[in-house]
Amino acid sequence: MDKITLVKVLNKFRNKRVFITGHTGFKGSWLTMLLKQLGAQVRGYALEPVSSPNHFDLLDINNDIDHIIGDIRDYSNLKASMQSFKPEFVFHLAAQALVIRSYEDPVDTFSTNIMGSNHLLESVRDCNSVKSLVYITSDKCYENLEWEYGYRENDKLGGHDPYSASKAAAEILFSTYQRSFFSQIPELGVGSARAGNVIGGGDWSLNRIIPDCIRSIESNEPIILRNPSAIRPWQHVLEPLTGYLYLAYALCESPDRFSGSWNFGPKISEVRTVEEVAKNIIEYYGKGKIRISNTSNKQHESQLLQLNCDKANQNLNWNPKWDIQDTIKFSAEWYKSFYDNQMANAITSKQISNYFNGAL
Repeated sequence: MDKITLVKVLNKFRNKRVFITGHTGFKGSWLTMLLKQLGAQVRGYALEPVSSPNHFDLLDINNDIDHIIGDIRDYSNLKASMQSFKPEFVFHLAAQALVIRSYEDPVDTFSTNIMGSNHLLESVRDCNSVKSLVYITSDKCYENLEWEYGYRENDKLGGHDPYSASKAAAEILFSTYQRSFFSQIPELGVGSARAGNVIGGGDWSLNRIIPDCIRSIESNEPIILRNPSAIRPWQHVLEPLTGYLYLAYALCESPDRFSGSWNFGPKISEVRTVEEVAKNIIEYYGKGKIRISNTSNKQHESQLLQLNCDKANQNLNWNPKWDIQDTIKFSAEWYKSFYDNQMANAITSKQISNYFNGAL
């Protein structure tokens, strides 16, 4: 196969049928809008958005796609929704995605992230039209030993908290299906994708650094940091989404070569602490202050997590485009524009155009 290029990747999705689980979520809504701009026919399957405001509703694209409200734990509905659409590409993003909520409701976390993912894999297995599956989990699927080098795709899986454990289990499910079933379907490419901490405009989730900063700033309250020294692989939402498109393209073009697990994260030199990110948000936003929480956190939180993305860099020709300063700048600008009464779909569209620099 010839070298993968951005132009080839973006052109691949024009007029293609793409099925997305979790399209109403933060990452899912960005991916949905991006695919629509690429000319894809999209069917989204997800729960109603959980926050108000939320990026999906603000984009006002539900009439531009085949929009289905459904739970991935409802196997018969998920399977029927996929089979009737006959997609060529599937992106699986639906999940319970919050670490703290996983402590509060581990049963919901495990049922969604494990059994829901099992239903997705079964639905793909029974849908002959699918040529490419990108199955998104998390960088937290690794057994985090707090070491200083980035985790590679063949490192040990595990998880201290229920969320991390659920994502490790979802990866084991994926590996099982890849080896037991999908390897018997030579025209189907399947890849699991493990991304770092994703930030950007339009996220109002609880207990995430950027939404927490914005809520505090807009309320004229101090930003409370409970774990200021924690280091994470922060990246703008468009970075891993572009990586997923690269992977989907490669899986379709050469299933046997590219099936497997892939990391998508920033360069290790770009990782920052929670406190550094909060300070940069304040700098770009133009106001705000920080308060370090003195309350001891009874729930375990890792201090250091990094990814090694050499596999994607070398084999997919994918590399992050924005450094940490660009990432934080564009995130802050999105919210600042929104609270200055600009339309969310216009802000998002402008940032997508900026990222791809006229390639769309």
